[in-house]
Amino acid sequence: MGCMGLGGGWDNNPIATAQIQQAHTVIDTCLEQGINLFDHADIYTLGKAEQVFGQVLAERGDLRQQIFIQSKCGIRIGNDDIVGQYDFSKNYILQQADSILARLNTDYIDCLLLHRPDCLMDIDEVAQALTELKNSGKVRFFGVSNMDRYQMEWLQSALDFPLVANQLELSLSKLDWLNQGVEVNVNTSPFASGTLQYCQQHKVQIQAWGCLSQGLFTGRDISQQSLSVQNTALYVAQLATLYQASKEAIVLAWLMRHPAGIQPVIGTTNPSRIAACVEATQIELSREEWYKLYVMARGQALP
Repeated sequence: MGCMGLGGGWDNNPIATAQIQQAHTVIDTCLEQGINLFDHADIYTLGKAEQVFGQVLAERGDLRQQIFIQSKCGIRIGNDDIVGQYDFSKNYILQQADSILARLNTDYIDCLLLHRPDCLMDIDEVAQALTELKNSGKVRFFGVSNMDRYQMEWLQSALDFPLVANQLELSLSKLDWLNQGVEVNVNTSPFASGTLQYCQQHKVQIQAWGCLSQGLFTGRDISQQSLSVQNTALYVAQLATLYQASKEAIVLAWLMRHPAGIQPVIGTTNPSRIAACVEATQIELSREEWYKLYVMARGQALP
């Protein structure tokens, strides 16, 4: 469960009672549906997503042991004083980890991800920060987000413990992670070759953000979209009827059919849509159905 939708808007307005109740409802719905991993980031709704979640934890003392909490740090949002940037400096990582813990009202984070690659990353400095957090018990596991295999290999070389997750944008509308494989010696893909294979080889959990394509294939108005999007949405609907499942389930089942064992991170706060997403765990698309969705979404035949 991606928690970016919690806490209200991306503004400085205080948290309202309704937003705390929303967090309770989302958490309860997820647990009822078998979802127990909650994905945060220090920047989500400018910290309010973690803050409202932490309020729920404060009100329900038994909840913390039932769930796995993941958060991310490393993005510094720009303002009048600083330009927007990425920051993996030791002091900043340690500072943000403490801030996350305070907002979440918890003594430890199950997993901390480095949010986006910092061009000025010093791997020894990062390793010192992560090692301190691990040895102190503040963070149990570590991972990355939006990194390719080479960035992961470089960082891993400085660590005495494994990176356990990589969160990437993967969906039917974001296909470069597949295209880079089938278009070898044909085109140059922006997705670094071998990233999925590296994660599989080293048992790194691949997490997919943006996995529902913001409703592009599950009900959003697509009258102005390309023919490939419209055809894909139509086929998703046909498969949903065939499997007697939701459209969301088909879209996620397509991701989960990949042998990399992709874990979707859903961002909806709508209880009925959360339940619709979970139906994906009961569906295994055939090879023909999987490839048909892929080729339709590509908008062109495979090379």
